[in-house]
Amino acid sequence: MSSDPPTVQLRFTDDFLRQVRDLAKRYRQIQTDVQPVIQQLEAGNVPGDRIPGTGYTVFKVRIKNSDIQKGKSAGDRLLYQVESPANVLLLLIYSKSDQTDIAAAEIRAVIAAFYGEDDTRS
Repeated sequence: MSSDPPTVQLRFTDDFLRQVRDLAKRYRQIQTDVQPVIQQLEAGNVPGDRIPGTGYTVFKVRIKNSDIQKGKSAGDRLLYQVESPANVLLLLIYSKSDQTDIAAAEIRAVIAAFYGEDDTRS
């Protein structure tokens, strides 16, 4: 009998997967840079800052971009939704140099598209 805590199941939106693929064309270390955050999420940790105004439990985490050597503040941003203590949905990832912030409406649209719903929250 194992006493290991249950791991959290991670799911990925199509937007997240597409963005990782696009970023990997410019930043070869993107998957290595994201891995520590994924490990934290799988362990049940909730890193980052909560994003208000989305109607969901969404967090944004700073990630150091090893390819630009400027630290976390100029690196990448990863957004995820805590669906339950055992389920986390990775929503979006973007480079701070490409986009400074993301609107709550865009986050809601990504979540609605993932669940196949109309975005009815305001």
